[in-house]
Amino acid sequence: MADYKKTIDFIKSVYGNKEFTPLAVPVFAGNEKAYLNECIDTTFVSSIGKFVDRFEEEMAKYTGCKRAVVCVNGTNALHMSLMFAGVERDDEVLTQALTFIATCNALSYIGAHPVFLDVDLTTMGLSPDAVKEWLIKNAEIRNGECYNKNTGRCVKACVPMHTFGHPVRIEELALVCEEYHIELVEDAAESIGSLYKGKHTGTFGKVGVISFNGNKTITTGGGGMMLFNDDELGAYAKHITTQAKVPHRWEFRHDHIGYNYRMPNINAALGCAQLENLNKCVASKRKVATEYIDFFNNVDGIDFFAEPENTFSNYWLSAVVLKDKEAQLDFLQQTNNNGVMTRPIWELMSRLQMFEKCENDGLRNTIWFADRVVNIPSSVRLEDL
Repeated sequence: MADYKKTIDFIKSVYGNKEFTPLAVPVFAGNEKAYLNECIDTTFVSSIGKFVDRFEEEMAKYTGCKRAVVCVNGTNALHMSLMFAGVERDDEVLTQALTFIATCNALSYIGAHPVFLDVDLTTMGLSPDAVKEWLIKNAEIRNGECYNKNTGRCVKACVPMHTFGHPVRIEELALVCEEYHIELVEDAAESIGSLYKGKHTGTFGKVGVISFNGNKTITTGGGGMMLFNDDELGAYAKHITTQAKVPHRWEFRHDHIGYNYRMPNINAALGCAQLENLNKCVASKRKVATEYIDFFNNVDGIDFFAEPENTFSNYWLSAVVLKDKEAQLDFLQQTNNNGVMTRPIWELMSRLQMFEKCENDGLRNTIWFADRVVNIPSSVRLEDL
């Protein structure tokens, strides 16, 4: 059993030697109270109010997309994004088993089937090489669409997830998807502020999704957002996610089956205030990551997972890689027993009973990470803002 006392002491020192160091907590250091009070004073706390439009417009500008549409949460946004990509019941969706449950829940709402493919060792995200290899072996193009030769199902979409804020090799993945007539939907839930070759994650495919859950880099309490490069599709998404109500001064008419996925104004107000400090929040997380890198360079048996080549990572959750499963469990026990909150990677989707029978490619790298990765405290520091 290794002694991790020096590591525990260092992590505590990064956050001020507190008795308990949480994994990730929200920071409110700007206009949050002022904007929330404005919502209360004007009574616009629900679906109508200026902050919703403002938040969407400012996020579109920040990410470089043409249209941004807010939702109640990131899972709703993923659900809608898959529908807008044309995914239907019994279609197949290529994705990774190393992800949060929301990715698979969203496609399950439609009745689609996940196919779990391996991740890259350099990104922890879906590997273009693994996707191409699987498609070469198992796919065929019929009438302009991709089909799984073994199941006969249409392979409609591919959903990579930018794990812990580290961008996947998204350009290469986009090319593979284009070659096989598969729609690319980016699960960028964790990667607001992250760039691939200078371009914001979530803007490479048909739709991209960002989350504003309480533990994310910036938060609206709960909330999500869809990013579109197609103005018309973005406008349609806004309509469908607000109950498909046809605008009228007093009549209630609806022209589609709609969804009540709209974000309340009070949440958007929080988002507007948080967005004003986003660059500082990302800088703080990157500063913490740099301190971790310097420290772990001199620690045997623990490697800090740094941003991949050609990327700018928000380091949403800093991660270390232990030498094996036994070391991972030992590290988790010692840190959590001594006031430092740490967590393993999520249980792999392919190991959950709902998805254990889904097709996969062996997931060699995925399993390697699951047996070794631990997330360590990654909060934004107030003193950095």
